[in-house]
Amino acid sequence: MCKTERKYQIDTEENRVFLAEVRKELFDFGHKFPSERGSSWYLGDDGTPWKDRSRETYVSCRMAHVYSLGVLLGHEGSEALVDAALRGITGELHDTKNGGWYAGLTADGKILPNKQCYAHAFVILAATSGILAGRPGAEALLQEALEVYDRYFWNEEEGLSCDTWNTEFTVLEDYRGLNANMHTVEAFLAVADVAGKDEYRVRAGRIIQKVTGWASDNGWRIPEHFTEKWVPQLEYNKDRPDDPFKPYGATPGHGIEWARLIAQWALSTFKDDAEALERYIAVSEHLYCRAVEDGWNCDGAPGIVYTTDWNGKPIVHDRMHWTLAEAINTSAILYHQTGNRRYADDYAQFMEYLDNTVLDHVNGSWFHQMDSGNQVMGTVWPGKPDIYHALQATLIPYCAADTSVAPAVKNGKMK
Repeated sequence: MCKTERKYQIDTEENRVFLAEVRKELFDFGHKFPSERGSSWYLGDDGTPWKDRSRETYVSCRMAHVYSLGVLLGHEGSEALVDAALRGITGELHDTKNGGWYAGLTADGKILPNKQCYAHAFVILAATSGILAGRPGAEALLQEALEVYDRYFWNEEEGLSCDTWNTEFTVLEDYRGLNANMHTVEAFLAVADVAGKDEYRVRAGRIIQKVTGWASDNGWRIPEHFTEKWVPQLEYNKDRPDDPFKPYGATPGHGIEWARLIAQWALSTFKDDAEALERYIAVSEHLYCRAVEDGWNCDGAPGIVYTTDWNGKPIVHDRMHWTLAEAINTSAILYHQTGNRRYADDYAQFMEYLDNTVLDHVNGSWFHQMDSGNQVMGTVWPGKPDIYHALQATLIPYCAADTSVAPAVKNGKMK
């Protein structure tokens, strides 16, 4: 095997070096994100802020999270970047009148309406990572974020989270969705790992059990959109199939991401129950394999399509960078858990595609959206707004799979 081939192979020193190089370039790329008051600018193609765009809470939280990882990994300047992001989250993005966090702010400082479960889940994640990085105010932020989340978003009876309130927290939308619940699982697992609050791991499991049931009843293609009574709406947004957060149909990238989170939850929950662990690893395999079969190289070119219909036929052929990041993560975890070479082979393909097509070797970071011919486009994700998915994909393949990424890095739980 030549050196270039080894660069793409999991568990080789060459692959670890490659990911470390990619990680450093990502950290360097994101340095200009803080606005004057801390919230994150939308980053353009070369990392220069696009100041005519909104500064959104979830992006600011992602940047707090990734530069907390930077602190733990010794990346120069990370402490100041985390502190800036936390200043934005606890300052201009925080609603001191009604509680919680705005969706964001427009370029001219106006409030983006509504209170999003999605954004609040990322506030929790940012706080947990900030605690591990030893940043001032992170513990108080986590306490407040959990209080707000538990009051407005978590439904104990249903074992699921709602999606969107109005800004005043007086009117709850009827829509229910799994994207916010997926990142809630991520956040809850981090709370359990960092703060020792295992009731949040239990909650994550309740969400996972619902998702597993819906997926298994639907050919392992996960319904994304629901009514307020949690009835699947399979035709939702059929007229807007490329919506960035609520697209029509199945989203292979989410199937892959759920597979990773389910494996993490199961490995942390069933340490002494081999039968249950095996059952949920099998669920992860079903989700991953269905998504890769439907989405990867399905139209004659490498890449994972954004969406398919309920029979697995591609609808939106665009390739989003985050789907590749999740494919890298999950193929690595499943290989390490099962020893099945299929996952190692997948990982190598994903790495080669990353290096040859998705990495921007000129301006840095990863191209965020490409068409079916792998040409860069920007109809859904122009520029390169944040580095969260890509940065995690340089770490998760070698992190302990039973632990959230920041605690794994903090505690040296790396392969």
